[in-house]
Amino acid sequence: MNKILIAEDDTELRQLFQQVLIQNGFFVKGVSDGCEAMQALDAESFDVIISDIMMPNMDGYTLVRELRSKGVKTPVLMITAKDAFNDMYLGFHSGTDDYMVKPININEMVLRVNALLRRAQMINDRKQVVGTTLMEWDSLTVVSNGERIVLPQKEFMLLYKMSSYPGRIFTRRQLMDDIWGYESESDEHTVEVHIGKLRERFRDNTDFKIVTIRGVGYKVVKL
Repeated sequence: MNKILIAEDDTELRQLFQQVLIQNGFFVKGVSDGCEAMQALDAESFDVIISDIMMPNMDGYTLVRELRSKGVKTPVLMITAKDAFNDMYLGFHSGTDDYMVKPININEMVLRVNALLRRAQMINDRKQVVGTTLMEWDSLTVVSNGERIVLPQKEFMLLYKMSSYPGRIFTRRQLMDDIWGYESESDEHTVEVHIGKLRERFRDNTDFKIVTIRGVGYKVVKL
């Protein structure tokens, strides 16, 4: 049974989330802020975290940053009343995996939780599927339109990372740090060059495309 941790200071909303998730076969634990969430995660492991942003003691942004700094990769679904693009950007930049804006459809929330679980399993299996396109980490291979393509390592890692989180925006700095490393002497133009090569390789792919968010970075969008 998959275990879900909910961090939400609105008691009625937290109880509603718990009830719906329990009805859908999940084990659920609810806490009221980020500090309590950290304590719960120290005591046991969870498969998905659902977190509000505006909470007392420790907000959702801080919670996710703390977890990622400790190497905790548990998928996080951020649920918040904030709907400005900058708020979404801050959420994804902190390490959030998905984002929903209140008022939410609770059935959609269940669908998103299941999607995060499937994505986490694919990452553990070191394979990623987008439509009919298959990416195999161990061989740096992409199977697309019946053709097997072995990519240079950095190109593969870029594509694999972004396609693991379709719709999520990655800044050039994030991609540089994650793919080339913090100590790399390469500049962010290197990312643009590799993105350009990926676009050319997969210009006829009908499963995804790489979109530029001007002044911010890139994202993979499912078609």
